[in-house]
Amino acid sequence: MTVVGFHSSHEQVHPSELLRAVQHAEEVGFTAAMCSDHFAPWSERQGESAFAWSWLGAALQSTSLPFGVVNAPGQRYHPAIIAQAAATLSAMYEGRFWVALGSGENANEHITGGGWPRKDIRNARLRECVDVIRALLAGEEVSHDGLVTVDRAKLWTLPKTPPALIGAAVSEATAGWVAGWADGLATIAQPIDTLKRVIGAYRDAGGLGSVALQVHVSYAATEDEALAIAHDQWRTNVFAPPICWDLDTPEAFDEAAKHVPPEAMRDSVLVSSDPAKHAQWLSELIEVGVDEVYLHHVGREQSAFLDVFGEQVLPSLSPSKKADAASALRAPATEGVSQ
Repeated sequence: MTVVGFHSSHEQVHPSELLRAVQHAEEVGFTAAMCSDHFAPWSERQGESAFAWSWLGAALQSTSLPFGVVNAPGQRYHPAIIAQAAATLSAMYEGRFWVALGSGENANEHITGGGWPRKDIRNARLRECVDVIRALLAGEEVSHDGLVTVDRAKLWTLPKTPPALIGAAVSEATAGWVAGWADGLATIAQPIDTLKRVIGAYRDAGGLGSVALQVHVSYAATEDEALAIAHDQWRTNVFAPPICWDLDTPEAFDEAAKHVPPEAMRDSVLVSSDPAKHAQWLSELIEVGVDEVYLHHVGREQSAFLDVFGEQVLPSLSPSKKADAASALRAPATEGVSQ
């Protein structure tokens, strides 16, 4: 059995509407949720980008779902602040919160004016941040000098069990790398053979935690409408790295996506008006070795998607509840952090 969660897209939906949507998701049978953490949307047409951490408190309070957030510490966010935010939510909602940590995108991080480092530097910075966050969540006082600087930081409010720190990865190389420090893997839907290699790289490198998969879907009453929704809202998200990492504004993404044809959306979004086809696609992805799947309907309006999937798709997937966060944790790794 697999956890089937609802992905809450702050780039597309006003936070008040998104809160109602995640409440609706729980009502129709979704068993978990996660959200993005962006400063800017991918496109001017998406038109939103609320502060995820404010919203998470309201979402955790008004549902019983476990939640995750995808975060990039080290530039826009100091790792001590992320540790404090994660500790507070985990202390208030024990066992219901996790964080997926990645190296970020320029569209969100350039706002600090600090420049956009090379990928290898971003990965090294992320690893430093992970070590800092783990040490702080373990109750230690942390000082650290490197790609990030920490001076005598200590958290005074801690959860009984620290939140799981998940590694966000799309490629085989990154999936293998995060296995060395992460409590699990968060990745995105790709062709089956590619996804097998990504998950395999994580497992082969010693990764023991759960695998969470984000899947972009577009559903509507007709095939043409489903494709039109995907093309309008998500054509700026079809670009592979380094383009998706390095473009710095919604306007730049919109310019790059001018010539993306509608049919190209099918490579990155599951597009269909047939709920049975969506159920089949999702079952095939789950069979690759996925423990948690998070569905992101790429349209801005979520109600019809939630109702139809709740009635016609979720039952065939037999969604299970997410285990308590404590069951996913390995022994904390704090090497590289000076005390």
